[in-house]
Amino acid sequence: MRWESWSDFWFMGGYGLYVWGSMGMTAVLLLVEMAQAHLAHRRALALVRAEQSFENP
Repeated sequence: MRWESWSDFWFMGGYGLYVWGSMGMTAVLLLVEMAQAHLAHRRALALVRAEQSFENP
């Protein structure tokens, strides 16, 4: 597809809202996934540290 201007690029022949909305939602969901993975990792490390401190007084 060839665009004559930036506004044509953003509008994308009438599908811009769908395309950019999908891209935005994907970016948001990827950030949420990364945050959840980071929190799960921190919780797992805390659990391991707690178990180690309980076993080794």
